[in-house]
Amino acid sequence: MNRPEQDAAQGPRVGTEYVDEGRGHEASVPEACVPDPRESRRRAVAVLLRLVEPPSPHLVALVDRSGPEAVVERLLDDRPPELALFDDGSRPLAEAKAEHARAVARLDRWRARLPVVDVDRDLMLARRVGARLVVPGDDEWPTGLDALGTTRPLGLWVRGRGSLRELAERSVAVVGARACTAYGEHVASSLSAELVSRGWSVVSGAAFGIDAAAHRGALAAGGPTLAVLACGVDLAYPRAHDTLLARVAEDGLVVSEYPPATPVTRGRFLDRNRLLAALTRGTVLVEAGLRSGSRSTVKHARSLNRPVLVVPGPVTSPASAGCHAELRAGGDTFVVTDADDVLEVLGPLAAEVGGARRGPDRPLDQLGADALRVYDAMPQRAAIGVDDLCLGTGLPVGELLALLGQMAADGFVRAEEGGWARVPAGRGGTRPGA
Repeated sequence: MNRPEQDAAQGPRVGTEYVDEGRGHEASVPEACVPDPRESRRRAVAVLLRLVEPPSPHLVALVDRSGPEAVVERLLDDRPPELALFDDGSRPLAEAKAEHARAVARLDRWRARLPVVDVDRDLMLARRVGARLVVPGDDEWPTGLDALGTTRPLGLWVRGRGSLRELAERSVAVVGARACTAYGEHVASSLSAELVSRGWSVVSGAAFGIDAAAHRGALAAGGPTLAVLACGVDLAYPRAHDTLLARVAEDGLVVSEYPPATPVTRGRFLDRNRLLAALTRGTVLVEAGLRSGSRSTVKHARSLNRPVLVVPGPVTSPASAGCHAELRAGGDTFVVTDADDVLEVLGPLAAEVGGARRGPDRPLDQLGADALRVYDAMPQRAAIGVDDLCLGTGLPVGELLALLGQMAADGFVRAEEGGWARVPAGRGGTRPGA
């Protein structure tokens, strides 16, 4: 197969040559116009993102072995891969030959798509909406994606002014069902607003329901929020969220592994969910039915050993049945109700929440163990003598009298004719700790 004379503008440019759109042949690029190695790599990644539907473990393995530019050059060439690449002597020759045949078939399938590649058009469509292609090696590439191994994206189209790496470093995925209840919408919105106010980013998928509530809650609190799409970053899906996505791009980022103008499919939604899990420190499932696609994000988070945080709902609500199923699954799964719960789980930064969660302080919390024993030994509405208190508490009379004096000063007991009586907690003269 010769290098294709495709209709695509300039085709995939590699090194100092490109396929010219008008003439359909190789043309030399003036030395001053030769892109630097980083841009050559970016263009090669753009070619591969257009050619091969992600995730593609075979393609990622090839790129890891040779680099994206070399993979594109191989696709432009008609030579099949050498059998020696698959026959290292560690397995029977028949297996090596079978794998070699599968590799040849894959390359042929990918080559068949070369006529649809138009890198310059993709880059132009991205620039129109303020987007760029971020690839491994860039300063803003989020290293958390590397945990995906050979299912990681080769690059990400990013729309917005923020740094993808910086926003992903302190981020939480907030996901759930499209058909949510008012309860789920309220929790997603308020939880996201709390997280943003604590300096975290909220990541979701821009769908109706929980996703939209999460984005809106984050934006209401001043952002930032990241929307990871199952289509090109230049498209609004659903269309009703055109304004919402524009606001997300203004205060956060819109992200996709799919080239501009790529439409959504059901499979792309599910594949996209692995990015939600990998970009973030943990995944919060707010509300989901048993068949909700958002549960696939939880599955990916578990496979990456990232915390799964689940908001419980009414046991009678089908909209929360998927949440309750995830809680029963056990493992690294936590019940959460607000941002404090979430940050308590997420590790090193949990100090922000001020330690373990507890209810409001009560006056009796100020009493030491012996003083509380004395208080509990006293009748609720009658006085008790010192001798009876000594018997009830086992404390020596001198120690008991000292405790009673301090408790009286703090407003917990008072001396009465015939002994000592309780003062209902908090109603005494001096409030504990005042």
